[in-house]
Amino acid sequence: VQLQASGGGLVQPEGSLKLSCAASGRFFSMNYVAWYRQAPGKQRELVASMAPSGTIYYSDSVKGRFTISRDKVKNMLYLQMHSLRPEDTAVYSCKVIYRGNDWWGQGTLVTVSS
Repeated sequence: VQLQASGGGLVQPEGSLKLSCAASGRFFSMNYVAWYRQAPGKQRELVASMAPSGTIYYSDSVKGRFTISRDKVKNMLYLQMHSLRPEDTAVYSCKVIYRGNDWWGQGTLVTVSS
């Protein structure tokens, strides 16, 4: 399983970004998928997840601003982020649980600053 995250960058407060995570195969269709982030000096935290059933979870800090989605045909996972805040600055990583193992993509840096 190989995951490739992209889409990070520098954005002004209240701006938007869309992160993408490409998988090397059809791993997003029937498995648990998630986006995590790790800010400098802080522990990694779960941002959003989607269960195989379709149940979606958002952390309180991003609820109403971020949207997780997946394209089963393209083997892509997305995180649409709106109304970004400086505290959203972090390295964002995608994860899939496949056959009982966690598989991570490399992180993509999101910097929210004016």
